[in-house]
Amino acid sequence: MDGEKTFRFGVNLVRPGSRDEWVAKCRRVEELGYDVLSVADHLGIAPPFPALVLAGAVTERVRLNTFVLNAPFYNPVLLAREVAGTDQFVSGRLELGLGAGYVKEEFEAAGMPFPGARARVDHLEFTIKELQRLYADPEYAPKPVQPGGPPLMIAGRGDRLLSLAAEHAATIAFSGVAKVRDGAPPMLATADAVEERVQFVTERLDGRDAEFNVLVQLVQITDDRESALREILARFGDMLTLEELAEVPTVLVGTVEEIAEQLVAHRARFGFSYYTILEPNLEVLAPVVDLLCRR
Repeated sequence: MDGEKTFRFGVNLVRPGSRDEWVAKCRRVEELGYDVLSVADHLGIAPPFPALVLAGAVTERVRLNTFVLNAPFYNPVLLAREVAGTDQFVSGRLELGLGAGYVKEEFEAAGMPFPGARARVDHLEFTIKELQRLYADPEYAPKPVQPGGPPLMIAGRGDRLLSLAAEHAATIAFSGVAKVRDGAPPMLATADAVEERVQFVTERLDGRDAEFNVLVQLVQITDDRESALREILARFGDMLTLEELAEVPTVLVGTVEEIAEQLVAHRARFGFSYYTILEPNLEVLAPVVDLLCRR
């Protein structure tokens, strides 16, 4: 991977609200200089495609992304129509993020069986290939604005899923979580564990270029990085040691300049040039985005 790829910064919007609230925060994402506005795919929050169409109507520059769709929720043929139509309505700014799904409770709430990991990845692979097949058909309608369909992001951590990403994705999104029992709550992975996953993918890319993304769980601006890390460690228990927490790319703590340096260092070590933060950190990371964009 090229360690000098240009940074991209995205915000994953996860809080439901009124139309006016949604419009205001979509505009704020663009005003603050972020590159990508993403929408998660969970019950209890805004539906991804209507949310992105509205976001496209009230912004001009930001790319629009599903971060990420739970592929087992969708019939691939019907999904292809939603994706293509959305790409039309946002003037070709759509990026399609797909994953295998992991929240067992959401499948149960939807009255759907929760398949095993193998079956979920099988459906993800089938979905990817169906989208490619349909969009390759010159007669397919509605036709996406972007030839062949929106660029694909695949997110996850398992060997087979990351192998699919290495084969098909323009952007590979690393979860930054440790391997846990299927359906169990995720836990932060160590920097060494994240690096192992990156190396796994890099070997399977076999020279093909792809963008590497990571989902940042927490951003905190502070003049006392060590004390802040100790407080975070106390809050989250014994997931990691203090030294391990200080190294992970999923937690960004320090002054604006220190966090900018961390991002540059993570790009060099892991190849991460595209960082997605969660909505509560929208305003917090903005000074770092501004600093790096001015360099």
